[in-house]
Amino acid sequence: EVRLVESGGGLGQAGGSLKLSCQASGFTFDDYAIAWFRQAPGKEREGVACISNSAGTTYYDDSVKGRFTISRDNAQNTVYLQMNSLKSEDTAVYYCAADYVRCKATMRVADFGSWGQGTQVTVSS
Repeated sequence: EVRLVESGGGLGQAGGSLKLSCQASGFTFDDYAIAWFRQAPGKEREGVACISNSAGTTYYDDSVKGRFTISRDNAQNTVYLQMNSLKSEDTAVYYCAADYVRCKATMRVADFGSWGQGTQVTVSS
């Protein structure tokens, strides 16, 4: 059974930093791309960052490029999202997602079949 568990969300200040983790189990982690999506109230879920399988190629949405960094530790079956220079518009529930796909510049919800339960990130100004 594929399982993804996010952690590290909470309250951050504008200009500050938070680091999210996604612990994976139940599949061959090295073979899967992992992405972070987010969903703000009243808005559609959108792709934030994606990291390919063991090669580690990364993609970012323009809204977070230069501020967020996605990384993976294949030995720990964990993907991280380091979020710096937080803005109020980063407030959302953040989800990690996995699938046997290639990351693309445009991350689509439909491309990922396995999802975590989400973790709330709230940025205060």
